[in-house]
Amino acid sequence: MRIGALWNKLANPKNVPRIFAFSLGIILLIGFIVPMSLNPDQIYPRPEPQEQIDVGLVVAPYDRGGEILKTPGIVMAQFPQNAEEIGMITSYMSPVALWVSQISPYFGTSIYSSPGGLIDEILYYTRGFDTILESSILMMSFIIASWLSMNYTMNRKNDENEIRDNVKKAIGDSVKVANEVKINDAKSRARQLRRDN
Repeated sequence: MRIGALWNKLANPKNVPRIFAFSLGIILLIGFIVPMSLNPDQIYPRPEPQEQIDVGLVVAPYDRGGEILKTPGIVMAQFPQNAEEIGMITSYMSPVALWVSQISPYFGTSIYSSPGGLIDEILYYTRGFDTILESSILMMSFIIASWLSMNYTMNRKNDENEIRDNVKKAIGDSVKVANEVKINDAKSRARQLRRDN
């Protein structure tokens, strides 16, 4: 098979989720067979949540400390030699998240509750495979959503295959109804004949 034909098959949105699910299944089976344990170098530390709340920190319970590009926050890297600037953007928050944290004491329970820099640093410095898996799941969701959008919301009336299927279904339904009417008619005549005799 030519490589171009293979790429075209892989690019088909109908095939991609199946291949992805199959790959995840293989990885899951390997995970059950190969003994694994929690790697302490991949745990990112933080103070106790209640401790932060009692102190009155606005970002509690997600505060890892630090000041953007000045002093590093608390993030533990699996490979510290590749992360010389780790923690330098841990306390970064988007303007919207910053505004919510200033006007509400319940920032930690809101959808904005993780500072953006914290997510970036934890994913890229301490969660190598998780980052790949999370990104691929997000890609799958976009592929499935775009396929559904293309096939069920756009230009459906002009789809020849769908029109053909709908015609076949309509013919099948009408034949079924005609048969039921015929059977009921025969039963009614039989009852009428019994009454007349």
